[in-house]
Amino acid sequence: MKKKRTIKYWIGRLHLWLGLASGIVVLIVSITGCLFVFQKEISEAVWKEKYFVMEPVGGSAPVLPLSVLQQHAQAVLGTGRPINDITIYRQPDRSWEFMAYRLNDTALTYFGGVGYFQSVFINPYTGAVTGTRDYKYDFFSIVKYLHWSLLLNTPYGQPIVGWSTFIFVLLLITGLVLWWPKKWTRAMRNRSFKIKWKAGFKRVNYDLHNVPGFYSLIPALIISMTGMVWAFRWFEAVVYVAAAGTTTPPAQVNIKSIDSARMTGHPMDIAFREALRQLPEARRLLVIPAAGKGSPLYVLGYKGRETYYGSDALQFDQYSGKLLHRRNNSEKNGGERLIEMNYDIHVGAIGGLTGKIIAFIASLICASLPVTGFIIWWGKQQKKNKRSVGVSL
Repeated sequence: MKKKRTIKYWIGRLHLWLGLASGIVVLIVSITGCLFVFQKEISEAVWKEKYFVMEPVGGSAPVLPLSVLQQHAQAVLGTGRPINDITIYRQPDRSWEFMAYRLNDTALTYFGGVGYFQSVFINPYTGAVTGTRDYKYDFFSIVKYLHWSLLLNTPYGQPIVGWSTFIFVLLLITGLVLWWPKKWTRAMRNRSFKIKWKAGFKRVNYDLHNVPGFYSLIPALIISMTGMVWAFRWFEAVVYVAAAGTTTPPAQVNIKSIDSARMTGHPMDIAFREALRQLPEARRLLVIPAAGKGSPLYVLGYKGRETYYGSDALQFDQYSGKLLHRRNNSEKNGGERLIEMNYDIHVGAIGGLTGKIIAFIASLICASLPVTGFIIWWGKQQKKNKRSVGVSL
């Protein structure tokens, strides 16, 4: 007489087939996520001479005008690669980074989709070039785009990663159902919360799938769902509405530069000096030169050394350097703030070093789950095959 198949049985089958369908992508995305978490710390340690400069004696030496530093960087990049943005640090021992890139959304692969992606690092006191990086072929860029789109161009690779991540969220939920003990006895608690290292390989592998999977559930869900924000517009909209409490998008203020009366001095230098005065709490600034005629020059002020949320935004006239508009972080609604935090939450940076360690460990466990899950399935298949052979004999 066949046993009656319960809901838990069907959840187990769903968990199995979804895991087999998405396992390879989840493994790749999780491993690359682990590698990328500490990319900033590793890069700055390996290429310290590029990112850091000797502080002036007494810290009183003035920095050169930003327009002059931009000219030095542009000379290295060449006229055919205009600078897209400039990262400026308030730390006196940091180089300033001048970045140029061009993307092609019609290409199939990452390498075809990136025309160029380079940075020049400049000593702000002397104007000397401290180093360059070609991010297109950089190790961490390749890791990032494996994670982002499996080295396919974003329109093609992102949906694959996005739907695999969506399936992984279902796997986490169904995994919790399968993990949940029938009875909360001491033996069941030990089985659910502890790995029995002295047992045989199959039992240890089962525990390595079961126990760390439970402990990493919350951070794994957070990492997965923040990834889905980038992959799906509809999910980003859901997150925005849930946090903002409204379906109305924030008003966009479009300010145009007017080529009329100009001030004495270079407009970029005038704008930069005003930005420093307007943003005294910003630890670093992102300057985005005007993209074309009539466009403003943007300056974003970040209060964290590494995080990207909570910025104040300024717009300047590209011809005169006059401040045209300011939008403070305090003016943003809850939806805007949460979407802005998405990257920092995803990599754990929002929690500082502790948050990044948690993100690293959770990603490592996520990478192990498809492997241990496959071994469990393979072991059961081998057992079934042996039974079939025994019956036929």
